[in-house]
Amino acid sequence: MAQIRRSVVRGRIAKGESAKSAKSAPRRGPLPPPEPITDPAAPRSVVDYALQRAADVNRLHRGGMLTSDFCDPDPYLLKAAKFHGEDSARNCPACGEKSLKELHYVYGDELGPYAGRIRKSDELRPMCRQFGEFRVYQVEVCLDCGWNYLIKAFSLGDGTPRRAVPSIPSSDLLD
Repeated sequence: MAQIRRSVVRGRIAKGESAKSAKSAPRRGPLPPPEPITDPAAPRSVVDYALQRAADVNRLHRGGMLTSDFCDPDPYLLKAAKFHGEDSARNCPACGEKSLKELHYVYGDELGPYAGRIRKSDELRPMCRQFGEFRVYQVEVCLDCGWNYLIKAFSLGDGTPRRAVPSIPSSDLLD
């Protein structure tokens, strides 16, 4: 007796459609409605790590923590602080030197391939009008001893959802 073979749907590709065209076709739904935000440059959803930082500095100076717990940064973080960091008004809590730098990392779905980049504090204000919402992480780094600490995290943006910024194909960069 011959078996009847039933068609089975596997994956997301419809019959007659190639895998390449299925991957390139964006699955976009409608954007959510805008949020009412009075000042796009005013930080929202602020998480301030000042109390935790003060407790960690206190434990560091009392001998409860090793210096390597806070003074062992990633080499890329040190390079970023050296070349892109902004001078801080505070001294380093570990060594007391004036070489403390601040970095602002930006993350968000709307930033697309530009998420995770460092921005100067004066670049954040224009970004507030270009993007609906993005998250900023403020980090301090000492160039002398390597102290690094997440100071603050907050959201900025005008509340109007937008599609992600498309990446530029590498072939367009060569022209």
